[in-house]
Amino acid sequence: MSIRIVVADDHPIVRAGIVGLLESERGLEVVGEAADGADAVAVAASERPDLVLMDLRMPQLDGAAATARILAEVPGTRVLVLTTYETDDHILAAIEAGASGYLLKAAPQAEIVAGIRAVAAGETVLAPTIAAKLVSRVRAGTAAAASASPTLSPREVQVLRLVADGRSNPEIARELFIGEATVKTHLLHVFEKLEVGDRTRAVTRAMELGLL
Repeated sequence: MSIRIVVADDHPIVRAGIVGLLESERGLEVVGEAADGADAVAVAASERPDLVLMDLRMPQLDGAAATARILAEVPGTRVLVLTTYETDDHILAAIEAGASGYLLKAAPQAEIVAGIRAVAAGETVLAPTIAAKLVSRVRAGTAAAASASPTLSPREVQVLRLVADGRSNPEIARELFIGEATVKTHLLHVFEKLEVGDRTRAVTRAMELGLL
């Protein structure tokens, strides 16, 4: 069976070129065209294609918004973004809208056709440069999250480890050769940093954060 496709692009010459490319491929059938995002939603609702090949920058409704509408209104249809834009904002907007792939118009024809077949088969396809940007974004987010985690001083960690072992404040004071009041002060600092209100939660929260 052919893969039924709607092509959405606001540039008539570009759209005609894409349609010509697809119609020359076995097993691909263009069942509709759209010149803007709103039209893409309407054509998708009418034709119920297997896949919409979606540009991002279009009048009426941009590609990301049109993608979200299509996926909500035409279950079973998948969207593959084909665009010249590769900024982080464009990539994230398309992926958050539910697009199953993101390819660049500058990609070789064989790569575009292979991407269409893969997305229609239920896979996710990303151009290499797009995948690299997403990996960098995720890594940056992970690093930021790690840097935002609270830190405990070596002495606070010692005190909390002994709390985890079930030691009382007097026992901790004797173990560490410090006053009991100092133990309480360390624990108050720990509570504040971990945003907790008791010893048990301080221990479990520290374990969650990998501090113990």
